[in-house]
Amino acid sequence: MERKPTGIAGLDDMLMGGFLPETANLIEGAPGTGKTTLGIQFIYHGITACDEPGLILTFEEFPQQYYRDAAGFGWDLPGLEAQDKLRVIMTSPEVTLADMKRVGGLLEQQAAAIDAQRILVDSISHFERLATDRIALREMLFEFINALKRLGLTAVLTRESATLLGGDSHVGQDLAFVADSYTLLRFVEIDSVIQKALLVLKLRGSDHAKDIRQYQITGEGLVVHARFEGQRGIMSGNPSPNMADAFGQAFGRPSRSSSR
Repeated sequence: MERKPTGIAGLDDMLMGGFLPETANLIEGAPGTGKTTLGIQFIYHGITACDEPGLILTFEEFPQQYYRDAAGFGWDLPGLEAQDKLRVIMTSPEVTLADMKRVGGLLEQQAAAIDAQRILVDSISHFERLATDRIALREMLFEFINALKRLGLTAVLTRESATLLGGDSHVGQDLAFVADSYTLLRFVEIDSVIQKALLVLKLRGSDHAKDIRQYQITGEGLVVHARFEGQRGIMSGNPSPNMADAFGQAFGRPSRSSSR
């Protein structure tokens, strides 16, 4: 089955090779978990490794901010724009929704101009203030996502979580319902140290890894490591040892995780 690799080896392994083409893929996490970095990495890898031009649609940051952030990882976004491989578009949710309802709108023009195949929407959270209730929001997001698919785009949609450690909201659940895949990025506290955890909750139309992986934001972008061992309740933000490890610690025996 054809895939759109993210360029993040550990994540692509969890996704069985990457996202499916022409799908909407939700990345949710608290500020600082690396949602935007993951999205830019997906766009950059598509252009440089897969010859798939991309768009970055932003509702909150000026293009210069993306240029600076990407440069910190060695990604030259202005250079890709000069090659007609990338467009960074700053607008508002209101303008975008109106634009997507007409033929030949700005986003459609920009996508056609560079034959774009990927898009990062940063952040989908801004649509929430336009809806009067959850049903209206779901319908709005469904129309937006379908419009992206009609343009032949594979989308990464970022959403900011309301809490730093664990937790979720009904709004996030509604968005997860209309998205084709749902990946959670979370801060977790283990032995008084804050670590980062990643979980793929769903991948419509495909199997995916069900375990919770550790990850870091390095000088080269996101790097996904091995699964968490010897802990339960990871995504709650305050995990505890599993029963086998807790028993071993109580009686002075090494835990299974520490022996690995």
